[in-house]
This record gives sequence, structure tokens and C-alpha cells, in this order.
Amino acid sequence: MIFSSINQNRLYLKVADQILDLIKQKDFSKGDKLPSERILSSELGVSRPTVREAMVALELADMIEIRTASGIYLKHAATKSAKLLIDGGPGPFEILEARQIFEREACALAAKRISDEQLDKLEALLDAMLEENESLSPTEKADEEFHCEIAKASGNSAIYQTVMWLWQLRNESDLVSHFHKQTRMDGIRPIIEDHKKILDALKARDTEKSRAAMDEHLHRVIESLL
Repeated sequence: MIFSSINQNRLYLKVADQILDLIKQKDFSKGDKLPSERILSSELGVSRPTVREAMVALELADMIEIRTASGIYLKHAATKSAKLLIDGGPGPFEILEARQIFEREACALAAKRISDEQLDKLEALLDAMLEENESLSPTEKADEEFHCEIAKASGNSAIYQTVMWLWQLRNESDLVSHFHKQTRMDGIRPIIEDHKKILDALKARDTEKSRAAMDEHLHRVIESLL
């Protein structure tokens, strides 16, 4: 396979377009298995999260099918004129990376400023999260409220509004919503133990432990989604 190296500052859509070009050039047929994300990441010179975002864009465009623990398969043969038509907003991993930056600092600030009432609310949201995880039709509403409540408890309205906006991006983007819907179908749920560690650190009013707990949690989320 011959790929041209992709500049790191380009978005996942550039990667998706080049993979689409590969499909056209190599005359892949319906049902053919495509190179793995790891191979594509190496060949294209971009990170695996970027390749994963590109694959989700192609899946949402109904070009490919991602089969867990099996691989990536071409759903429809691509015509020479085929184009990728999808919104160009931030991808799911871009949003997660941004959340990791803002939410770990929000958590550190919250450790100093959170009220007892807010701690009680987080405790209730943790219980709600567990119930959601066990539901036959799981959502992540309690997870979202848990994270946004911590951002609110930081006492910094700019950070709070930024975290709210990142969750809004996550919920309103077709690409990102599709991605998280698929991960829920694959059995990936909010990690209760991680959220309990975050809550325990906040209860202890420990700034460093709170920052570390949130940072480790979101890093684990990124790794699990890969």
C-alpha cells in the first residue's frame, strides 16, 4: 500500500477521504476486509484515535462496517465519484482530549470549593449511573450530569461553560453520537469505580488526588474506546 503522509494538524476527515481514495484505487469489493486501524495509523503517520474517528465517519456514511474483535469491512463498493458527506465538527477523541484538559483542572478546583449539597448530589448521580449501566437501553445522562456538576463546583464559570459546551458537542454531532451509541451497543459503560474514586477524592478535599482521579478516568475512557 502506498499512502502520502498526512500532516498532524489535519482533521480525521482528511484521513477518511484518503481511505476512501484507497478503496477506489484498489477496487475493493463489497465485503472485503480493510487494513486494520493500527496499520492505517502507521502508514498514514497519524494517531489511532484519528484513524478511529475517520472510520466512524466512513461507517456513518454507510461505506464500511466495523465489527468488534473482527475488523473493518467494506459495506458498499465505492464509485469513482463517491464523496464523504458528513459534518466536519470535532471528532469523539478530540472532544475527549479537550474534556481531559478542562475537567481535571475543574476537579482540582472543585476539591477546594465543592459544597456538602453538591457532594450529596454526586453521590445520588453515582447511584443513578449504576442503574443506567444495568438498563437494557442504557444512556449516559447521569454520567454527563456527574461531570457537569463537578465543573459547576469548580466555581469558575468559564470552565463550567466550556465543559457544558464540550458535552453539547458530544450530544449534537451526528458523528460523535453515532460513535458513542455504537460503544454502548458493544457493552462499554461509564466506569463506576473511577467515578467513585473521583467522588472520594472530592470528599477528602484533596486537590491533587481529585485532579489525578479525573485525569486517570478520562485517560482510561480514551484507551477503552480504542
